[in-house]
Amino acid sequence: MAVVPRLLAVATAVPPYPLDQSDVIERVKLLFGRSPELDRLLPVFLNTGIHRRYSCVPIEWYDRAHGWPERNRIYLDSAIDLLEAATQQVLNRTGRHKDDIDSIVVVSTTGIATPSLDALLIERMGLRSTVQRSPIFGLGCAGGVLGLTRATSQAAVAPGETVLFLVVELCALSFRRDDWSKSNIVATALFGDGAAAALLSTDGEGPALVAAGEHTWPGSLDVMGWDVADDGLRAIFSRDIPNIVTTRLLDAASEFLARYGLAIGDMDRFVCHPGGAKVLEAIEHAFGLGQGALVEARAVLRDYGNMSAATVMFVLERILAQARATGARWERALMNALGPGFTAGFLVLDNR
Repeated sequence: MAVVPRLLAVATAVPPYPLDQSDVIERVKLLFGRSPELDRLLPVFLNTGIHRRYSCVPIEWYDRAHGWPERNRIYLDSAIDLLEAATQQVLNRTGRHKDDIDSIVVVSTTGIATPSLDALLIERMGLRSTVQRSPIFGLGCAGGVLGLTRATSQAAVAPGETVLFLVVELCALSFRRDDWSKSNIVATALFGDGAAAALLSTDGEGPALVAAGEHTWPGSLDVMGWDVADDGLRAIFSRDIPNIVTTRLLDAASEFLARYGLAIGDMDRFVCHPGGAKVLEAIEHAFGLGQGALVEARAVLRDYGNMSAATVMFVLERILAQARATGARWERALMNALGPGFTAGFLVLDNR
């Protein structure tokens, strides 16, 4: 019988500066100046379902223009702080020591790090010099699920070893004060900063990670991504995202599950990346769930905003914590996130 990796624990971390959505709206009015065009776009902020987000810089930082070198320096400093905090927390939750870590898979798409973030963390925390490193860039919002699947594969081929999965995204650093594009306004209304850590091993207790897959739709490269400009990364969002989710996600998920003898109806819980309120509504429609059924995803969106790849791990942490607190049992959960490619990532957790 194959040895199955298990999810031992999940932990999250956010930077120190809260951004209340009402304060962000007032700041945007000051920075852009009142105009019919801005008045047309302001409802985007009110319709996100977001109350608060967190930023690695205070709100006053956004008042001035910032170039790419400065943004990336802040990314490096803040990302490693958050990853250290999340790692220490997940070790504490499992009673394991930093010397137990055998390999690291780290996902991030909001900055450039060479040496990569895993190497910086090894140096910062004094991890073993033999730790295997797997940095992954470019997965965007899908990175929480796809990165966790890569960590699952690593744990499966190394029975008994401990794999640390890390994800950090500092999306709020991409704000562009002179960009009136719809994509920039949407990003300004949605994006927050955060990080997450998970420990995986075939040796330990926790939900089994039993099936993983992904689906990349042809002809969809322009749906989501980054443009690189002189002053940093510029978000790309297609207005077609909710329609793609509504009309195509179910078929992709069903084909994935069928390869493992499963179906949507076999899933007790859905751990979905909350890209935005409209995307959540589209996911609920696609999977035949009632409107508002993705309670935990909506709560994470409300409290933290869209932290790209890290967000789905916040949802997973909340679902696991609620199960521990209430004693409520679930057997199978489907994790799902969508990102540049345009790609859907899937992962099945078995809690039986």
